[in-house]
Amino acid sequence: MSDRKYFGTDGIRGRVGETPITPEFMLRLGWAAGQAFKRDGQRNSVLIGKDTRLSGYMFESALEAGLSAAGVDVKLLGPMPTPAIAYLTRTFRASAGIVISASHNPHHDNGIKFFSASGTKLDDALETEIERWLDQPLEVCASADLGKASRVDDAPGRYVEFCKSTVPNEFTLEGKKIVLDCAHGATYHVAPKVFRELGAKVSVIGGEPDGLNINLNVGSTELGALKRAVVEQGADLGIAFDGDGDRVMMVDRDGSEVDGDELLFVIASQRFAEGRLKGGVVGTLMTNLGVELALREQGIEFERAKVGDRYVMERLLANNWVLGGEGSGHMVIRDCTSTGDGIVSALQVLLAISKSGKTLADLRRGMTKLPQTMVNVRVAERFDPLGRNDIVTAVQRAEAELGDGGRVLLRASGTEPLIRVMTEGQDAEVIARIANELAVVVEQSAP
Repeated sequence: MSDRKYFGTDGIRGRVGETPITPEFMLRLGWAAGQAFKRDGQRNSVLIGKDTRLSGYMFESALEAGLSAAGVDVKLLGPMPTPAIAYLTRTFRASAGIVISASHNPHHDNGIKFFSASGTKLDDALETEIERWLDQPLEVCASADLGKASRVDDAPGRYVEFCKSTVPNEFTLEGKKIVLDCAHGATYHVAPKVFRELGAKVSVIGGEPDGLNINLNVGSTELGALKRAVVEQGADLGIAFDGDGDRVMMVDRDGSEVDGDELLFVIASQRFAEGRLKGGVVGTLMTNLGVELALREQGIEFERAKVGDRYVMERLLANNWVLGGEGSGHMVIRDCTSTGDGIVSALQVLLAISKSGKTLADLRRGMTKLPQTMVNVRVAERFDPLGRNDIVTAVQRAEAELGDGGRVLLRASGTEPLIRVMTEGQDAEVIARIANELAVVVEQSAP
């Protein structure tokens, strides 16, 4: 992504009020996107959805104005999960979909994600085209050609029905007690309906957004509240989404965390046992080595992609496989949907539990996670850590110490000013020490 001025691995993201996350930039971005998405000879439309951040109202208006100035119609969906915008973009035959969200980040951050007409993340060429238009003078089209704006009032209902359609008609959650953590985010009004309508007894935490509490001590990155709720309520399991609903993590009935690597393994193993797994599984450079070893032991192919769901999707498409994901709980299940979807992924895990007749705890025991340590080094600006000799030398020393039984990975975050240092191996104390030593080198070498 080094040739990109604004786009990272998952759209454009930053702190509200700081460039580029300003109303002025969003106005221009809406116009530039409108120019890039327009197709001659047809009436073009773009869908806009958002999570529950207060700033989303401001940016929604700015994007709407920019798109209208470019002569593109706008359909406003209101607060909706990111994957819902992907789905609705396809069903409305829209030119593109835009999501206003900073995912799992706190309320003071926000960002923009784009979906193509087919409901997938944009390819590099189209992102480059948008950036090219951003450098052009904003010219408003003729008054008679301005885009019109309208609201889609039935968007939540459409998406709820879609989610339920991804499991068999005979599938039921009757007798299951589930705690949902909606992170005070975009799933707050749709996720409870999905699971209740499938028969589960549902209680909800993180379901009262006020514009400022998104991801605050709740959600897929903060599982403490969900763990307590599951144990206190005697629930069968807990399900946590992030602020925009494209990730999912789970908690077993005893309060144990079940991360995205384990959930991916559960879905893959059950599908393989039923003969329903088409091809292999795609993980990322961050996927725990235990996943790879456990899948290969069953005879399931495994491949690693660069970090980011767009790269997971690229490898799935190249191999014509259907299942991939990340430890963060961002999973792509191509025979269900076109992008990462927390609710749909959770349903696939519950389907595996139902078909196997086992508990989530039983299913996750099929793999053993290797100890893994992650240290995030905050930097003034992102840089390539492997472009600096002192860091490369330190990594080589670490790899020599770990040998064949471990891994070292350094990468710049695509969404935050962080350098992520990950180590993995057999001895938890050793890999923790090595990760912290590498983090010190990175911090000292940062520009």
